[in-house]
Amino acid sequence: MFGWWGKAVVRVRWWVVAAACAVVVAGATWGAGVFGALTGGGYANLSSESNRAAVSIARELGQHDPDLIVLWSSDAMTVDDPTFRTAVAEAVALTRSQTDDVEQVAAYTDAQAPPALVSADKHATYAAIYLRSADEDAKRAAYHRVEPGFSASGLKTQVGGLVAFTDQANTQTEKDITRAEIFSLPVLLVLLVLIFRGLIAALSPLVIGGLAILGSFVAVRALTTFTDISVFAINVITLLGLGMAVDYSLFIVSRFREELARGEDVPAAIRITVATAGRTVAVSGLTIVLALSSLLIFPQPFLGGMAIGGMAAVLVAMLAALTVLPAALSLLGHRIDKLRIPLPQRERREGSGAWARLAHSVMKRPVWYAVSVLAVLAAFAVPFLRVEFGGFDERVLPAGSAARVVGERLAADFPGGGESPITVFVPGPADGLTSQVSALPDVTSATVTAQRGTASLITVRYPDDLSRAGARELVSEIRDLAGPGVLVGGPPAIDLDLLESLAAHLPWMALIMAVATMVLLFLAFGSVLLPIKAVLMNVVSIGASFGVVVWIFQDGHLEGLLRFESTGFIEPSNMILVLAVLFGLATDYEVFLLSRVREEWDRTGDNTTAVATGLQHTGGIITAAALLLITVVAGFATGGVTVIKTIGVGMIVAILVDATLVRALLVPATMRLLGRWNWWAPGVLGRFYSRYGIHESADPAAEKQSVPV
Repeated sequence: MFGWWGKAVVRVRWWVVAAACAVVVAGATWGAGVFGALTGGGYANLSSESNRAAVSIARELGQHDPDLIVLWSSDAMTVDDPTFRTAVAEAVALTRSQTDDVEQVAAYTDAQAPPALVSADKHATYAAIYLRSADEDAKRAAYHRVEPGFSASGLKTQVGGLVAFTDQANTQTEKDITRAEIFSLPVLLVLLVLIFRGLIAALSPLVIGGLAILGSFVAVRALTTFTDISVFAINVITLLGLGMAVDYSLFIVSRFREELARGEDVPAAIRITVATAGRTVAVSGLTIVLALSSLLIFPQPFLGGMAIGGMAAVLVAMLAALTVLPAALSLLGHRIDKLRIPLPQRERREGSGAWARLAHSVMKRPVWYAVSVLAVLAAFAVPFLRVEFGGFDERVLPAGSAARVVGERLAADFPGGGESPITVFVPGPADGLTSQVSALPDVTSATVTAQRGTASLITVRYPDDLSRAGARELVSEIRDLAGPGVLVGGPPAIDLDLLESLAAHLPWMALIMAVATMVLLFLAFGSVLLPIKAVLMNVVSIGASFGVVVWIFQDGHLEGLLRFESTGFIEPSNMILVLAVLFGLATDYEVFLLSRVREEWDRTGDNTTAVATGLQHTGGIITAAALLLITVVAGFATGGVTVIKTIGVGMIVAILVDATLVRALLVPATMRLLGRWNWWAPGVLGRFYSRYGIHESADPAAEKQSVPV
C-alpha cells in the first residue's frame, strides 16, 4: 500500500504542491482567526450535581457569580475620600448605562452595598458586574464593549473575573505561541543543519512544520463551528503540529537520502521511503491520534475539545509528511544534498558504530540493565504517590496579569474574598436543612443568603485551614443530608464532581489506549508480545514523568527557573490530557525503533543482529528527533500559562526518558530476554498479519512469516 502511495504522489506532485500552497494561504488568512473562535472554561461536567446546582440557582434565584470584577485602588486616597467615591460612582453609572450588555452592577457606592466590597485598609474597592449574555463568546464580546467605561479618573483600574480571565488567557496564549515560534524555529534550523549537514535538507522539515501549523489552524477553526475548543488547546495544537511534523520529516528525509546514497533513482527512492519510513510515520501518527481519541469519552468539554484539536494537528502533520514532503523531494531529487556544510562524518560498516556497540553491551547483561533502568524510573515516579488534586485559579496566568492580581487582592485584602463556600440550592423551605448542616463538625456557618418564591440558597462556610480533601468530604456529608431536589454546588463540589467523573472514566480511557495501541502495533509488527511490552513500558515512562511534574508543580521546586507559582496541588483534568499525549509520544519512538528492527528481522531472522542493526540505524535519528521535539516543547513550556507549562515539562521529561533510558537501554535488554518470542504470533494471528498486516517492506510478498515458537 505505502509503496503504491509513494508512486502516486510522484505522479501528481505538482498538484500536491499546489494544494499545499492553498492550505498555506488559507491558514495565514482565514485560519488565523482561530484565536478568536476558542472558548474558555469547559471543565465542568454539564450533568454533574454541582453544575445543575449553579444552573438552578441562576434560574430560580438570579445570577450569584459575577462575570467581571472591576477593582479600583489608590495608594494616596481611601474609599471615604470624595474624589475616590465620585470617580467610582461615575464609572459605575457609565457601566450601568450600557443596558444592552450589562444586567446588573453591585458597587460600594450603592446604599445597600455590603461592607465586603471595600478592602480592609480602605484603599481599594470593587464592583461585581453581571452580563446579559449567556454564551461565553458573547460575554467576551460584551466585555470588550463595556471595558472602556470601567476607567475611573485618578484611580488604578484592573479587571478580573471569569470572562476577563478567559480573555487574558487567550491574549497570553497568542503571545506565547509567537514567542515560542521566534525562539524555536531558528534553533531548529541550526540543529537540522548539524543533523543533515546541508541547508536544503535542513529546511525541508521546517517547511512541513510551518505547513502543519497553518493547516492545523484551518482544521481547528473549522472544528470550532461544530464544538467548543478550549483557549488552552491552541498551544497543544501548535506544539503537536510543529513537533510531529519536524519529527516525521526528519525520518522521511533521512530515509530518502539513505536510498539515494545506495544508488536508487529518485522515483524508486521515494517509493521505498514512503513504503518504509512513511509506513512508520503513519503508524506513529495513528497511535497518537488513537491515544488522544480516548479523551472523547470524558464528559468535560475541555478534554473533548483538546482531543479534537490535538488529533487534527497530528493528522495534518502526518498527512503533510506523507504527501507534500514526498512530492517536494521528488522535485528536489539529488538537489536535497545541495549547500552541504563541510562537517566531519565517519563512515561505518553495516551493523557497526556506537549505537550497535551499545546494543550489544546491553544484550550481554540484559537483566542488570533492565533492573537498573526500572529502579531509576521508579525513583522518578515516587512523588506521584502523594499527588494532591484541585481546580486551578488565576494563578495559572503570569504574575502581574490583571485577572490574577484582582483574584489575589480579593483573597488577601477583602473580607471573605478568599472563601470558596459550598452553595446548597433548596427548592422548598430551608430551615430544617440549615440547622442540620450547621451541626456538621467542619461547618462554621450555614445561612440562607437568598430566597425567591419557594426556592432558597444556603451558603455554607468552613474553616480556612480545612484541606481541599476535607472540603470535598464536607460536600459528601451535606449531600447525604439533602432531600429530593436539593443540589449542592460551589468550588469544593465542583472539585469533587470532577474527580469522581475522571475516576469513573479513567479505566475506560486506559482500556481504549491500551487496546488500540496493541492492535495497531500487532498490525505493524506481527507480534503478540511486543505490543504488550510497549504498553507496559509506556506506563513506567509516564509514571516517571508524572512524578517529576508533581515534584515541580505541586511541591514548588524550580518556581523561579520556570517562572510559575505553585498552588500546592495539580489540576486533574490537565493530568488526564498529559496522560493521553505522553502515551502517544511514548509509543512514537517505540514504533520508530521497532520498525527498523522488524525490517532487519525479516531480512536476517537473527534477533540479536536485528536489534543491534535497528538501533544503529535509528539511534541517532531518534536522538535527533527527541532533541528537535524538546526544542519545540521548550518554547511553549517557558510561556506564561501554567497549564501549558505542566504539559510542556511533562513532555520534556517523557521524551528524555523515552529516548535514552527506555529506547536505548530497556528495549534492547527486554528484546534480548525475549529472544525469538519477540516475533511470536500463534497460527491464526500469524496468518492474519501475513495477509493484512501493515508491512514494512515495499514488497510484502518478500517478507518472512512470523516465526512461531
